[in-house]
Amino acid sequence: MNTLQHCKTAAAIALMCIASGSFAATITKSDYSAGKDRIKATYKADKDACGTSTANAKDICMQQAKGKEKVALAELQYSYSGKDKDGNKVAVAMADSTYSVAKEMCDDKAGQAKTLCRTEAKATHTKAIADAKLQKKVAAATTTAIEDKTDANYKVAVEKCDTMAGEPKTSCVNAAKVRFNKT
Repeated sequence: MNTLQHCKTAAAIALMCIASGSFAATITKSDYSAGKDRIKATYKADKDACGTSTANAKDICMQQAKGKEKVALAELQYSYSGKDKDGNKVAVAMADSTYSVAKEMCDDKAGQAKTLCRTEAKATHTKAIADAKLQKKVAAATTTAIEDKTDANYKVAVEKCDTMAGEPKTSCVNAAKVRFNKT
């Protein structure tokens, strides 16, 4: 599997995880700070490792190191905040990183092959950004749908309470408020 295919697969997995909310577990501020330090150290090591390469191989290596850092920072931010918008930033960082590396890899080619390579890289980037935008809209629609369902279920529960009177009715309404997180 080449780098571009690997990055496409990683981006697809990240989008699925973001959609399912599996990245949304938040971390503590100290874990966040430690994560930033680890990412910086890893970036420095990756950048230093690029020093052994020459010409375009070095440029590719540097783009990979930068992209890895940007994606890791975006993932860390999402792990810290758990916000959908930060989850979207992970997908965008992956798309941008993949595109930067792919463009750099195209520099090893010449003529029509290089033009085609850059066109394919740009098309892949455009599709990944479109997927990220779509996922953002899906996440917003999902949130709205969940809120609408909860509101509807709450109204039904309160309506059932209306058949009661006095303390049982009050208890029923209070239980519905707790159950559906209404204040």
